[in-house]
This record gives sequence, C-alpha cells and structure tokens, in this order.
Amino acid sequence: MKKAGILNRQLSGAIAELGHGDGVLVCDAGMPIPDGPRVVDLAFLAGVPSFAEVLDGLLAELVVEGATAATEVRGANTEASTLLDARFPELDLVSHEKLKELSARARLVVRTGEARPYANVLLRCGVFF
Repeated sequence: MKKAGILNRQLSGAIAELGHGDGVLVCDAGMPIPDGPRVVDLAFLAGVPSFAEVLDGLLAELVVEGATAATEVRGANTEASTLLDARFPELDLVSHEKLKELSARARLVVRTGEARPYANVLLRCGVFF
C-alpha cells in the first residue's frame, strides 16, 4: 500500500501510464468530457475536491512541460487565473471552445468537484531527464 502521494488507485495507475507529450486535462465539474480519453472522476460534492488541490497533487507527481487554459478564466474566475499564473509562468491561453477541442486528444481527464467556471487546464507531460 502506498503511504504518500496520490492514493487513488485509478489515478495513480493512469499517471504511471503517461509518457512524454501526453495530455492531461484537469477540469471543473461542468467541463464536457470528450469520448476517448481515460477519465478519473474525483468529484464528490460541489467544490470537493477543489481544482487547486487536485492540480497541486498532480504537479507533485508529474513532469509538465506546458499548460493550456481558456482565456475566459481571466475575467470569470480570478482565483483559478491567479493559481494558473503562479504554477505556469508561460501559460498558453486559447478560447474555451478551442480548449474543449484540444481536450479530445488528451490521454487522461481528471474531473474535480470544482464549481467555479473555467477552472480547467490541459497539461502536456514532459520527461524527468
């Protein structure tokens, strides 16, 4: 049994299968989830777990070389916007519609219980060496 890090077995296993260039969409409870990617749904109650908690837990275990979010986060969710800017100084911004299109190519979708709009980010996996 693991004693640290991500304890959810589906999520831990999905992370272990990721490779360089794979996409991981971390999304709020309202983001449409496309057919295709593996989905780990962590949503329990509105706001639980939060986007910030899940994102930080993933960033502790993943090598990330890039991130993309919706431009709309800037005006609609300042908390998520500030969090994303702090974690990703070179955050790529696209329209929400474009982010939904890009998410169809993700290898993994992690759905949070976040109930505030546009708390979504598409991570691009890197390598540790």
